[in-house]
Amino acid sequence: MKTIVMLAAVSLAAVCVAPAQNIAGDWQGTLKANGAELRVVLHITKADGGGLKGTMDSPDQGALGIPITTIDVKDSKLNFTVDAVHGAYEGTISADANGISGNWSQGPSVPLDFKRQAAPIKTAHKAASPSDIDGAWSGAIVTPNGTLHIVFHITNTEDGLTATMDSVDQGAKGIPVTGVTRDGSSLKMEMKNIGGGFEGKIAKDMKSIDGTWTQGGGSLPLLLKRAKEGTP
Repeated sequence: MKTIVMLAAVSLAAVCVAPAQNIAGDWQGTLKANGAELRVVLHITKADGGGLKGTMDSPDQGALGIPITTIDVKDSKLNFTVDAVHGAYEGTISADANGISGNWSQGPSVPLDFKRQAAPIKTAHKAASPSDIDGAWSGAIVTPNGTLHIVFHITNTEDGLTATMDSVDQGAKGIPVTGVTRDGSSLKMEMKNIGGGFEGKIAKDMKSIDGTWTQGGGSLPLLLKRAKEGTP
């Protein structure tokens, strides 16, 4: 199993900037690496006294607000560094200032392009009446390197079923599930943020979901059983 957390969210501290183009606003891109997909959302505003400030979020990890150390815009070039996660970005702003094409470096360099967004990315859902599978579901993935205990937390909302996942042995909690689909007794939970997912069948007594965990091209059996919320 690969380490689940691949990218921390970032926020931008104001520094000396002399932009040739106005890049203030909301931006979104998708970071793709090792089969995983992570949305990256950038919010840039003008700082007092000139320059820029803003925040950069990783909504698929529920991670918001870590400072960027430096940011510089010169002509059509954008550069910023993030000492907190040992990361850096270099990009080129399009002529109409509606796109940024570049690379994110946090070890290896990975392509990351941004496009302007008309509105902030929605990260919250309004609650709805609980479904018959709402609650905590725990199970264990047995790998050649040991056993990983997993807990899914499923919640019904006005937008449909949503979920988060805890990887107990890795100390990772509240990892957003990027898509939940149910068709009768069939349940599918996609996690593009870590290149993984779960598919299973809900038992008639609603006490277990028997299925398969997939990640990185491999698959392993995973039986989920109902658990109390707060289960470690």
